[in-house]
Amino acid sequence: MWALATIEREEVPQPCVVRGETAWRLADLASGAGLALPATLSEIFAQWEALGPAVTALAEGAESAGLPGFPTAGARFAAPLAAPGKILCAGANYYDHMAEMGFPGVTKESQRLFFFFKPPRQAVRGPGAVIPMPRGTQKYDWEIELAAVIGRSARYVSVEDALSHVAGYTIALDLSARDFNMAPEQFYKLDWVAGKATDGSCPMGPVVVPAAAIPDPQAVPLKLSLNGETRQDSTSAQMIFSVAEQIARASEIMTLEPGDVILTGTPAGVGVPSGTFLKPGDTIRAEIPGIGALEVSIAAPV
Repeated sequence: MWALATIEREEVPQPCVVRGETAWRLADLASGAGLALPATLSEIFAQWEALGPAVTALAEGAESAGLPGFPTAGARFAAPLAAPGKILCAGANYYDHMAEMGFPGVTKESQRLFFFFKPPRQAVRGPGAVIPMPRGTQKYDWEIELAAVIGRSARYVSVEDALSHVAGYTIALDLSARDFNMAPEQFYKLDWVAGKATDGSCPMGPVVVPAAAIPDPQAVPLKLSLNGETRQDSTSAQMIFSVAEQIARASEIMTLEPGDVILTGTPAGVGVPSGTFLKPGDTIRAEIPGIGALEVSIAAPV
């Protein structure tokens, strides 16, 4: 199966097709087919309804195009989409995560799906990024998430039709300043922007796989390790609201556009229950089979 990535070539981030251990510049494949494409994957996904079929054909034919590729080993991957349209995140959406946070036995009927935002240009980082902790936080936490990239505009879509609006999937981290989230002295009690929208809080990558590569997004293993020690090891079957239900609900609130990204929640294993939080020098590795591994490190505040 192929994937799309942003890889730095001669210090310039460029859209690429990845198949196995080989990559091709998407611009070269397009030129060979007499096509012209935008310069970034963010722009390509923003026009996915028009460009998706052509990009898919180029990706599927990359090995037989007769153009030289390059090895992915040692290649410098950037965030696949450096500037998504918007990043919408589902909160508290795994049964096992709810249990570890002190709410065991939660039923779907008792829950309401809710979302929060991350600022696309400020939050997104790529594989290998060094992410400074926000100044003042003492409780910087990790969350691995399956992220869905929207490929077709969605407004008031049904659950049954929702997945047809997904162009592909990638891995994301929701890095959270838990202490910034808390506002017990205020009537609103929680401040999701302060805790969730800090710079660098949404690493993504390493690639976007087409939706066909994950035919059942409710059967996806997710694993996160901190400094080599496994902290999260679960499956998307633990989601309270499925990916399709999330897209359908989000489309009732707002129009989802091509190039938008939805983070679909995190399973058990975050730092808050044990009081273990990130510190400078830590390395996080998030893995989803079929997509790959996303690794970032944490630095002191700047």
